Amino acid sequence: MPDFEIPEEALSESFLAASGPGGQNVNKVATACQLRCNVFALGLAPDVYARLKTLAGSRMTAAGEIVITARKYRTQEANREDARARLAELIDRAHVQPVKRKRTRPSRAAKAKRVEAKKQRGTVKAGRGKVTLD
Repeated sequence: MPDFEIPEEALSESFLAASGPGGQNVNKVATACQLRCNVFALGLAPDVYARLKTLAGSRMTAAGEIVITARKYRTQEANREDARARLAELIDRAHVQPVKRKRTRPSRAAKAKRVEAKKQRGTVKAGRGKVTLD
């Protein structure tokens, strides 16, 4: 289910001083964006919620909030967009259901081929014994 709409009331953002590029300006202006998303306000299915919790890892708090800090860019607006894009990408990845692995069995011919190769290898190794001169 791609393109999941994130309701605006589930989000809260604050801006803080960032490290990185910006020169002296970085000490004066709060350009880093800290985006908090209340997961319970999204109304996700239980399996999607479980995958999101796994994908978010340490970015999810005990209160059920995902915290994303964006400080890659020099402007507040660019960091805000980056944080929202990263959150949307995380939620989209949680909606993708993993494909179940189907167990396969080797065919009878494959088993016979393997056993034959083992026998052949055994005969090669058996021929490596000590040479006796009689």
